Amino acid sequence: MHGANLGTLLRTCDAVGACLAVPPFPWVDQAIARGNTLRRPGCVHRVGNPVRWLTTEKNSGSHILGVELADEAIRLADLPTAPRRTVMVLGHEATGIPPEALDILDAVVEIPMVGTGLSLNVAVAGSLVLYKLAGLV
Repeated sequence: MHGANLGTLLRTCDAVGACLAVPPFPWVDQAIARGNTLRRPGCVHRVGNPVRWLTTEKNSGSHILGVELADEAIRLADLPTAPRRTVMVLGHEATGIPPEALDILDAVVEIPMVGTGLSLNVAVAGSLVLYKLAGLV
């Protein structure tokens, strides 16, 4: 994920009162530092092993929602406001959510596309879903 994408997602998280959870990849801290345009430090959690973290979150009662193209996906327009703590999982723009994380998801949301593209930029898609989950659109 490009630093600008992380910066955009961090700014959106701040706008809706959410936190950004990031994996321990070496480039993440630099990307956040480059892309962060907030006036104060944003809420960022380093999660170690992402699949293990998602499993722990699910076992603690969090709703795990993936943003992915899938047959059983909920259309973004039909996605209700999050009734409880919700973790939104975003995948790689080219390869999507890894299979080992797909198995942990409680639900999947998709953003309908009218044009020829198959998906939006990850920061744009994440921002749309965050605003919908927060009940701000």
